[in-house]
Amino acid sequence: MEELNQALASSFAVSPDLNSTAAPHPRLAQYKSKYSSLEQAERRRRLLELQKSKRLDYVNHARRLAEDDWTEAEREEEEEGEDAGKEDMDVDVGKKLPKRYANQLMLSEWLIDVPPDLEQEWILVMCPMGKRALIVASRGSTAAYTKSGFCVNRFPSLLPGGNRRNSATGKDYTILDCIYSEVNQTYYILDVMCWRGHPVYDCQTDFRFYWLHSKIQEEEGLAEKSRINPFKFVGLQSFPCTPESLCEVLAMDFPFEIDGLLFYHKQTHYSPGSTPLVGWLRPYMVSDILRMTVPANPLTTKPDYAGHQLQQIIEHKKSKKLAGEEGCLSSKEVAENGRYELEHLSTLRSAESPNSQVERASQMES
Repeated sequence: MEELNQALASSFAVSPDLNSTAAPHPRLAQYKSKYSSLEQAERRRRLLELQKSKRLDYVNHARRLAEDDWTEAEREEEEEGEDAGKEDMDVDVGKKLPKRYANQLMLSEWLIDVPPDLEQEWILVMCPMGKRALIVASRGSTAAYTKSGFCVNRFPSLLPGGNRRNSATGKDYTILDCIYSEVNQTYYILDVMCWRGHPVYDCQTDFRFYWLHSKIQEEEGLAEKSRINPFKFVGLQSFPCTPESLCEVLAMDFPFEIDGLLFYHKQTHYSPGSTPLVGWLRPYMVSDILRMTVPANPLTTKPDYAGHQLQQIIEHKKSKKLAGEEGCLSSKEVAENGRYELEHLSTLRSAESPNSQVERASQMES
């Protein structure tokens, strides 16, 4: 119980000032000081090269998540022993997969450096307000875990392996990356790591998204609430990153309240931990960061604090050459401390006074 209290204390903020919407995001200044946009672009290039040669045992990793059996992984770790030393590099090559249920999600970074191939090699997903969740459906039950690995709910579902009726053999299990909307009682499926016992960690993003949407269409009743499926599971649609597509998306009506946009490189594999191959922007940032005209609507209207927040990002983009020349931080410091990981893509609502307007803030946690 004491460990749970400590975990909850570190995961949630109750101070009204800490996440105040009247100020820039409290983590943005920290992020700005540790990353240059030049370094972000270089890390993207190196990660794409590294994943071509990286061979991790995703088959057994998915099985361990489904069965909650880590005996073999712990034995292998003992045999290998501790590494002689850590490499001084600014890219996490992902030599080992995380054990148990903590740190299993692929997390994004602020989109600081706009990729030159954004239109050709990237796709975007509009994200609803909610909390990130690792979903594991296996052995007749469906479990929802936080990024820190705590099981916050267990229930039946129509996902393969998620209820007693469809998991007779025990070989069907499903692992998903979701955003949970408490308002809509819905798990919006952001990505898929394993479907019916077939892992797709080392598949490219465009294939994973195609595979996911083709599979969820085969499962009747998955998007509806029922006794055997108490929460809806709905896939999130992906879109091209062309200016025309972005304008259309920002003008669309969605069945949920929008929190922001995630930009995925088409070739990236699903890799637990933060990665520059997935970028994050709030809707009002699109016009300034991507330097394009967007439709005028409530979604793209800048909040009061936007000027300061956007100015930090824009100045950071302009300073990439200077930051690279000065070399203020070692690559090791950047790798260890510079990650900006989003667990929650959610908005808290509060009113300062009876006459004040309800303000919006994005609650993000590293």
